[in-house]
Amino acid sequence: MPSPTAQGLGPGQEKKIGHRRVDASGETTYKKTTSSALKGAIQLGIGYTVGNLSSKPERDVLMQDFYVVESIFFPSEGSNLTPAHHYPDFRFKTYAPVAFRYFRELFGIRPDDYLYSLCNEPLIELSNPGASGSIFYVTRDDEFIIKTVNAKEAEFLQKLLPGYYMNLNQNLRTLLPKFFGLYCVQSGGKNIRIVVMNNVLPRAVRMHLKFDLKGSTYKRHASKKEREKSNPTFKDLDFISDVPEGLTLDQDTYSALLKTLQRDCLVLESFKIMDYSLLLGVHNLGLAVRESQGSPAGGDEKKPQAQRALYSTAMESIQGGKACRDTLDHDATMGGIPAVDGKGERLLLFIGIIDILQSYRLIKKLEHSWKSLISDGDTVSVHRPSFYADRFYKFCSTTVFRKIYIHLGWSH
Repeated sequence: MPSPTAQGLGPGQEKKIGHRRVDASGETTYKKTTSSALKGAIQLGIGYTVGNLSSKPERDVLMQDFYVVESIFFPSEGSNLTPAHHYPDFRFKTYAPVAFRYFRELFGIRPDDYLYSLCNEPLIELSNPGASGSIFYVTRDDEFIIKTVNAKEAEFLQKLLPGYYMNLNQNLRTLLPKFFGLYCVQSGGKNIRIVVMNNVLPRAVRMHLKFDLKGSTYKRHASKKEREKSNPTFKDLDFISDVPEGLTLDQDTYSALLKTLQRDCLVLESFKIMDYSLLLGVHNLGLAVRESQGSPAGGDEKKPQAQRALYSTAMESIQGGKACRDTLDHDATMGGIPAVDGKGERLLLFIGIIDILQSYRLIKKLEHSWKSLISDGDTVSVHRPSFYADRFYKFCSTTVFRKIYIHLGWSH
């Protein structure tokens, strides 16, 4: 990651996005808490709460479980319940611990695996945050993403939990975010809320292209500043111009993907959720081979490990867990969805629906009203939920993904 100094920040200057600050030395803070202190608090807090929960007997999830909040104080000198640490005193809150334990179990995540991933090794801060000013961490084994969320998003997720529970019970094959925990670190009079989710884009797989797609065309192109980044995220207009033929899937995969997208859009619409995106990572197999042949290491690139969580890869999300694992060679697909582009290049796609914690509130209605005055209302990305879902699905099913009627031979 280039340091902020290298990006032109002078002494005493800092880069601000929302609550996130990066000073001239490269130190990140969030609500005046350093990133290192936040990471330490997260690991201590999750270590305590998951360990404490595992000593309690398992039982069915009850309605009141969705509204439980547990709290524990972590003084720096330690206490009867908590270890001493080198960070400022903090309080750690765990939301709906029994409900989230159930969600983790649904995806085959055992408490010891969850603890190992999140607490055994240092969390890695991702250097390319979005416009929201959130901080993103990824676990070293690539299993989980930890993201800071604002108060409204955390509150909305809490309200969403009973319906989310019902939806997962009916179908685990989904591209919606898999939420594994919601927590809050209280430090220095500030609340820092975090959510633990599945990781859509594994770091061990080189993403040659990355898109954030909403199905809208109004100002939906990557900025000049974004394009200058080493790993830019492109948008809808960029996709239309750069991948005009779309991404071609074999018939069975296309049908499975569209069925999953259609079901997910219906769920999002029912909760009046909108402004979500399809995060699409594209790994070009031919380009990866050419890159490895030209590298000094002779192409001895580390292969990503199979993710432990069930239904966690893109392919499993649309075709199912065990059956998918039995029929697909993970070494060949690395969990991605096989596809080809207009030039016949073989690709692996990594996809998931992101940013679903947006409710269609008054602020969105106002945003749509003023945008509509200066543009065609149908192309604006903030729209009523039913229209948004229809437009999103149509864009994905016709512009982004296409089907081919012969099977894509995909052993290597």
